[in-house]
Parts: sequence; C-alpha cells; structure tokens
Amino acid sequence: MNDDGAISRRALLGAAILAGLGRPARAQGFAGLDKGADGFAKVVPGKIFAFPADHGAHPDFRIEWWYVTANLADAGGSAYGAQWTLFRQASRPGPQDEGWASQQFWMGHAAVTRSDTHRFSETFARGGVGQAAVDADPFHAFIDAWDMHGLDGLRADRLAPLQMSAAAADFSFALRLEADTSLVLQGDAGYSQKSDQGGQASYYYSQPFFKATGQLTIDDRRSDVRGLAWLDREWSSAPLASDQTGWDWFALHFDSGEKLMLYRLRAKSGPAYTPGNWILPDGRTEQVAPADITITPQRLVEVAGRTLPVQWQIVIGRLGVQIECEALNPNSWMGTSIAYWEGPIRFHGSHAGLGYLEMTGY
Repeated sequence: MNDDGAISRRALLGAAILAGLGRPARAQGFAGLDKGADGFAKVVPGKIFAFPADHGAHPDFRIEWWYVTANLADAGGSAYGAQWTLFRQASRPGPQDEGWASQQFWMGHAAVTRSDTHRFSETFARGGVGQAAVDADPFHAFIDAWDMHGLDGLRADRLAPLQMSAAAADFSFALRLEADTSLVLQGDAGYSQKSDQGGQASYYYSQPFFKATGQLTIDDRRSDVRGLAWLDREWSSAPLASDQTGWDWFALHFDSGEKLMLYRLRAKSGPAYTPGNWILPDGRTEQVAPADITITPQRLVEVAGRTLPVQWQIVIGRLGVQIECEALNPNSWMGTSIAYWEGPIRFHGSHAGLGYLEMTGY
C-alpha cells in the first residue's frame, strides 16, 4: 500500500541515521564511523559482561546492532540464506529524551538469498514511541512487525531459544533458533580492537552455535528449512580509524564443528587489519593474530556498478586452514540506504563448510 506520509517519515528517519553516521557512510558504506563520537560512552578493555542485561540496548554508545545470519537448506537440498538485522543509532550524546524527542533511531534490514535470487527489505523507526526497541529481560527485539524474542526456557548465557521473523512484499521467514553452547566473547574477553592505532574498538560477543528450523517464503512459495545460524552483538562509539574505508567480514561454520570469525578492515593506504577468532565445538576460543591470517580476493564481479570479490582464499598456517570461499549468489547486494554486500558462502580445501560474508565500502 502506498502511504506518502509513512514514506516521508521513513525517509526522514533514514536521513537522520545517515547524517549521524556522516557523509562518508552514505558514499562508502559504514565508513566514517571514526567521527562524531565526542560525548558518547567509550569502549575500554576490561568490561565484565552481564547477561541478560547486555542483550539489551546501550543508548550511551553511538551505534549498536543485533545481527543474525543463517545458512539454510530445504528437504531437497536447495541452499538458502537469511539475514535479520537491527541497528540502533544515537544522533547525539547526553541524557535520554523521551517520546518523539528521543535521540535514538533504528534501522532494520532483512534478506533472503538463493542461488538465483536475492531479496532484501529495509525499515526505519524512531526511538521512544514504540516503533522499535530491544528489551533485555525478557529478551525482545523488534522494529515494526519484524521480531526476535525469547521463548520459554530461554537461557541468558546462550540467548536461546529464540523465535525470529521478518516479512516483506516478496519474501518472509520465521525461524526458531536453539543453542546448547554458551555465548562467545570476541577479541580480548569481548573487547574487539579494530585498528593498530588504538582507541578503535567495540564490545562484541556472538552466538555462533544456533541451530535453525522453520519456514522461508519467496514469491509465495514456502519451504521448510533447517540449518545453522550466527548472532553477532556489537556496540561502540568509534569503531573505525580515520583511514579505514570498509570491511570484509566472515562467519564460518566448519563441518568438523569449529567456527571461525575474522574480518579484514581495509585502509586507504597500508595493510588491512585482519584479526580472527577460532572457536572450538565446546565454545572455547583462541584469538588469531593479524600476522597469522592471509585473506586474498580471488574472483571479481560487477555488482550494482561496483567491482566486488566474491571468491576468497583464507590461509591460517598455524591452524592448518587453507580454504577457498565462494558466494552462493554473487549478486547478494543490499541496495539499502547504506549499501553493502551480504550473503551466504560455502568453502572447501583443508576444511569444508558454510558461512556468511559481509563486504562494505566498495
């Protein structure tokens, strides 16, 4: 249904979020996150995480997200991906105002991917008026009708079980997420450094052990699906250095049970910053230093007028990892207000498995 008033409100909300992120964010896709952090809370080492409290919002920090990606398959073996993301952005620091005066803005992204199609949707909401929020206990994250909430028996140390759903004009999904392993703190006990320069960091934890079951619909064709899902939680006020232009982020599920999170933060000049985290099947972790990781683009394609790598080689000699990663659908472009590439990948080589790749700043 066309609603000019609603469209105008969403456009204004989107403009406010983009203005808060700065002009480079609109042009380059999340770059510029080093700016505008004065007066906001700072990320420092030594935080003691508290659950369920840290599942909720942290409005004193400038930016925050709840991010779920799922590698799924139907009964016939056809592969799918699903994404559910909720972003919170504060337009200014200071005491929290209520109602329409709230400085909190929200943005939601949802997508589904198949080898022959990629569908996405975006929505905006204003904080303080009931359009979007995240409550820690009982856990409930929502924006408009997109919803993720805790089910009976939810364990705060696992953030499971959850029910998650989103719907757009040409796709929808509803997934139950369960996990029997505790949350994983990324970086140094949850302090995730983003640069060698110092000061650029986020608080970051994950639930990489979700098992997903549910339904996914594309163009009114519904499929029962199951697979693996990964939740990332980050909040920060200045996560990037001034010369960093974007990132390539990998979340990998190994068939042997291990998980690997790593990212490549690209700089205008000089080497990229590439830390990682090797996660054992029981949830124990081992940080992987940038010097131990080689991430090399292998194949480039033209997507949405940009040149993007959709095949990668990842080598971590110390762990015996040498894999080739390839996109399920190279055209997994999120043509949202802040545009980026996000989609499922598969890998083979020394190890095999599935995962998700996000690329910004291209």
